[in-house]
Parts: sequence; structure tokens; C-alpha cells
Amino acid sequence: MARAQEPAVRRRLVAAATRLFAEKGYENASVSEIVAAAGVTKGSMYHYFQAKDDLLFEIYHRVLAMQMDRLDRLAAGPGTAIDRLRAVAVDVVVTTVEHQDEATVFFLSMHLLDPDKRATVRAERRRYHERFRELVEEGQAAGLFRLDVAPDLAVHFFFGSVHHLLTWYRPDGPMNATQIGNVFAQLLIDGLAPLPAADRHRNVSAYRPVGSKPSGGNEGASG
Repeated sequence: MARAQEPAVRRRLVAAATRLFAEKGYENASVSEIVAAAGVTKGSMYHYFQAKDDLLFEIYHRVLAMQMDRLDRLAAGPGTAIDRLRAVAVDVVVTTVEHQDEATVFFLSMHLLDPDKRATVRAERRRYHERFRELVEEGQAAGLFRLDVAPDLAVHFFFGSVHHLLTWYRPDGPMNATQIGNVFAQLLIDGLAPLPAADRHRNVSAYRPVGSKPSGGNEGASG
């Protein structure tokens, strides 16, 4: 169902659940509070969602679908791998800040999904990180990025910073979301930049990239 055609009741339920889960935590937000905040009856809620867990899953699905769509469009855009990785990295930060409630729920409530839903979310998140990683691999193949940094490690470094963002970001702080995104993106790109010849003996790992998959690693999480 296209979001533009989504019933207003369903949309209000998801918005209310997102806000309450972010403010109170999933476990402390009751169905009664959600339907009251949405201005609907419990019967209306159960018409669209069988349980509170389904609302949580819907929030995860929407966040990942939105970010995957944006990543795909930016990754397929013009410019070098550096240009596109920068655009994607900035966008991850901006969308995380613009959707703070969704991001808060995303980072704190994964373990509360039932096992099947959790596996589905992890698979979607993994695809998102793999697409991000492909830009790093593309830059390595083009000679734009150093070869001794595993793409997975670069992905974990970046998203680890994004996940921590909401613990300190304040809307009235000295930098807005785009400015922070530009700093995060530059740190990522600088870390991937080829080393000067004199420093190449100081490689950080024995990683041999393009064409082979690094072993191990976690799938990480989204923005």
C-alpha cells in the first residue's frame, strides 16, 4: 500500500506508537495509551495491527524502507564513489536527526521484537549496510580508497558513530544536522583516503580487499 493512500487511522496509530515508544520505551507504553494518543478505539487498532508488537515491527520496516530508498537513489547518482559516499553519509545523519523518535525506537527496541520479525528486520538492515559497503568497495576498486581497510570495518565505524549521535545531539546545539553529517562524512572519507607513499608501511591490517569477502563481522544497524 502506497503511503500516500494509507488510511488516516493507521497513520495516526503508527505516529502515536512511535512517539510513545520513544518517550516511554516499548515495554512501558500501553495499547490504551497508544489508541488514546491516536484518537481511535482499540477495535480500530486491531483492524490494522493484531498486537503492539506489530506496531513496533511497522516502525522498523518504515525506517529501513525510507533509508534504503534514499541510499539507492544517492548511490546511483552522478559523481565518483567519493562524491556518492559523501552524499549517502550526510543523508544518513540528516535522516537520523529528522526522525529522532523513529531512530530512538530503532536503536533501543530490536530485542523486543519476536524472533521471526527480528530476523526480518536484521535481514533488511543487512541489505542496507551491504549497499553502503558497496560504495566503499567501488572506491577501492577505482583506486580512490586505501586497500588495507576492510569495507565492513569502515561501515561499522561510521554507523557506530551514527548510533551514538542521539545520545548527545541537541536541536539547539552549535551544529545542525547537515553540518554534523558533513563532519561525519569527511571523517569517513579521510579514513579511507590512500596513505602517502612514506606511510604505507603503517597499514592498519593485513586486509586484501576487492574481489574477496572479509570474514566475520557483525551486520550492524541502520539510521
